[in-house]
Amino acid sequence: MFSIETIILLTGILLLLGIASNKFSSRMGVPVLFIFLIVGMLAGSEGIGGIEFENYFVAHGIGTVALCLILFDGGIRTPYSSIMSAWKPAGVLATVGVFITAVITGAAASWILNLPLLEGMLLGGIVGSTDASVVFSVLRNGGVNIRPKLASTLEVESGSNDPMAIFLTIGLIQVLTGEVPVGIGLATLFFKQVILGTLIGLGVGLGGAWTLKNIRLDAAGLYPVMATALALFSFGLTDTLGGSGFLAVYLTGVVIGNKRPVFYRGILLFQDAIAWLCQILMFIALGILSFPSRLVEIAVPGLLISIVLIFIARPLAVFLCAAPFKFSVRELTFLSWVGLKGAVPITLATFPMLAGLPGASMIFDAVFFVVLVSALVQGWTVPAMARYLDLEVPSRLPPPVSLEITSLRDVDGDIVDYYVDEDCQAANCMIKNLALPDGVVIALIVRGENIIPPQGRSVLRKGDHAMVVLRLEVRAMVDRIFSQRSQKNDALPAALEFPLRGSIRVSDLEQFYGLVLDENKDATLDELTRARLGPDGLALGAVVHFDQVDLHVREISAEGIIEFVGMTITSPQGSDVS
Repeated sequence: MFSIETIILLTGILLLLGIASNKFSSRMGVPVLFIFLIVGMLAGSEGIGGIEFENYFVAHGIGTVALCLILFDGGIRTPYSSIMSAWKPAGVLATVGVFITAVITGAAASWILNLPLLEGMLLGGIVGSTDASVVFSVLRNGGVNIRPKLASTLEVESGSNDPMAIFLTIGLIQVLTGEVPVGIGLATLFFKQVILGTLIGLGVGLGGAWTLKNIRLDAAGLYPVMATALALFSFGLTDTLGGSGFLAVYLTGVVIGNKRPVFYRGILLFQDAIAWLCQILMFIALGILSFPSRLVEIAVPGLLISIVLIFIARPLAVFLCAAPFKFSVRELTFLSWVGLKGAVPITLATFPMLAGLPGASMIFDAVFFVVLVSALVQGWTVPAMARYLDLEVPSRLPPPVSLEITSLRDVDGDIVDYYVDEDCQAANCMIKNLALPDGVVIALIVRGENIIPPQGRSVLRKGDHAMVVLRLEVRAMVDRIFSQRSQKNDALPAALEFPLRGSIRVSDLEQFYGLVLDENKDATLDELTRARLGPDGLALGAVVHFDQVDLHVREISAEGIIEFVGMTITSPQGSDVS
């Protein structure tokens, strides 16, 4: 038995090895999951580390906690727009798709391993779902740029398909041990998992988001800790009541992330660190749990099961479930290929061991081997597959970095770091000509190692970082100003009124927002509006209508000059930059 000091030392060494292997992974293109598992296997009893570890209960505990926090991190980074665009195909794939995959793989495993049919189906259920931690890692950190709907479908599916895999695993174990009869008992278990997971996940998310926005904590560092506590509470409460804790914690993260709580970016940074820590510890611990000699014995049947899973079961499930949602054959092929397996199947494979099933050891080894094959074959080739199927979209610059405004309350504002590259619309423009909305201030320009105090005549150059202070409601307009000329922007929101200075020129407004107002490009908004209204029509609240926008007079000086106008979009489609 190791002393606590030795355990601390080994943990530090393994974390450092995990970080180093992640660097190697990014350079060589090898999936990080595969590297972490190999590091764990090398550290295990049959590797150079010689660490004796065969406690499946502890491994199950580590995997469960880690997956809980990884799913919460994935949830807080998932916008509602992604879910709304992909929930139908993702929902069918996460339920019916997992079931079809499990049945086909389970039937093949039963024949290949000479197992009873129900035990084969148990193996199929364990490997039936895609792994959220691996999918998030590949799509968000692996340099794979694919169409948004396709990426959203994969992410939402992987974040929500664990209930079906857990239901199949627990249900079949209970059937094999005689605790639950086949039929109504299994159906009740499934609906209880999904309904409780959904209701508690959304409820804790809404309550937690409200609490994070309104509570006044004395230390900023307590907000990320509280968010993590809400994630653990959501998972634990749901699982205790018999629901799917994994589904609940993912939905809790989605709700909290989209409500933008106080210290939102601090929470994101904290959760990112926690997620990486969990991935390293979980995959290495599961690697230590394995025995390479047993993997060699299972290699041939494990490879056959992997072939059935990757090339038959998953593609058939995807084409049957996702084809009705207007995906092309190339997109369906890519969805089939990114059925990545990871820590979830290995963690679920500990369940039969804990239940004492006769074939549990063989099932665990087969699942571990299948995960290794999936991580290496599928995970390594995802970028190449996206290019081969011509599904890649041009990579965009990293999104503007939003800096935290340090306050122990919710602040309606952001400090945003915009990078000016050679294709940026703001490049080579004077600040006074940027058509910035009222209340938006460029507070600082960073050029190389120099800090430049901005003035109206200051020119933004390629490579500059512009630190912009803005209100949240005008973020879309400022994003448009600093977007790339070749980039097709989202339409500006039509429900908002954007405040603009009357001194902004028509040409600048048209250039940065993709609008067409008037032939007199040198006129200011003040001059254009007064000319359209005439002397008798000039008054506060007066409106001038154009094809794409309305300009509302909001402030007039004593000399009759229009100081500010409010612009509302009347034709969002026309505001796209071509």
